[in-house]
Amino acid sequence: MTAWLGRHASTAIGSMGRLCRQPFASLMIILVIAVTLAIPAALNLVVKNAQSVSAGWDNALDFSVYLQRAVTEEEARNLASIIQQRADVESVQLVTATEALAEFREQSGFGEALDQLSENPLPHTLVVRPGPSNTGQTIVLLQEELGSLPEADAVQVDTEWVQRFHAILDIVRQAIAIGAALLAIAIVVIIGNTIRLDIENRRAEIEVTKLIGATNAFVRRPFLWTGFWYGLVGGLMALALVYYGLYMLSGPVARLAGLYQSKVTISSLDLVEAAAIVGIGVFLGLFGSWITAARHMRRIEPK
Repeated sequence: MTAWLGRHASTAIGSMGRLCRQPFASLMIILVIAVTLAIPAALNLVVKNAQSVSAGWDNALDFSVYLQRAVTEEEARNLASIIQQRADVESVQLVTATEALAEFREQSGFGEALDQLSENPLPHTLVVRPGPSNTGQTIVLLQEELGSLPEADAVQVDTEWVQRFHAILDIVRQAIAIGAALLAIAIVVIIGNTIRLDIENRRAEIEVTKLIGATNAFVRRPFLWTGFWYGLVGGLMALALVYYGLYMLSGPVARLAGLYQSKVTISSLDLVEAAAIVGIGVFLGLFGSWITAARHMRRIEPK
């Protein structure tokens, strides 16, 4: 085991030295890999931040059930308790007519005009929040059932724009997955073509090595380490590009948030996501180099 590890360490150092002796060519390949990995990672961050922003829009999915004027506050509380027991309802909040009028008085500025009213014109209202397990169809069904209650006068719901936004995010997420798969194939092709050229340049060396008894696995080892270094350094550089982009955006986002008097922070890559980018780069580097080396190694035999 010690000898095996020593041979791998020696081969890894030798492969890195070979890349360093060709800095410009190696840097160009690593930059291509880094940009190819950074593009889907950056787009995924855009979706991640959009989801974090939309997390505060849950109230837009609430139903406002306006009850009949004849419904008393006690009857409204009993109805809220009954609706709360439904499996497709997360919570029900009762807003009494008195509370609604007080809130309207505070926010509208028509306090003196409202004092002239002989009675409260506002009804009791139930704010119903659907459960998180609901789908689009079950939400529509819930809306219809609440509207058909004998105590209900009207049901107001404004979920279409939120549903459209989440539908767009789903489309973008699928597009990112498809694009990432295509870019992964591109990385495999790039590394494979680079390894193929390296094998052809070292063809005579490979033939001599095989002539003295080296196996295909032994000859293939330095090319696998070359693919490993390409993937590792490319993944690390992709992380650097993503973090640099976040740094460049932090200032403009902070200024924009200040104009709206809100606090908005850009979500960054967590440790798992960062490790996944580097891991994917290493895997693609090893995969591309192994396929190319295994294919061409069988064709090179000493004459």
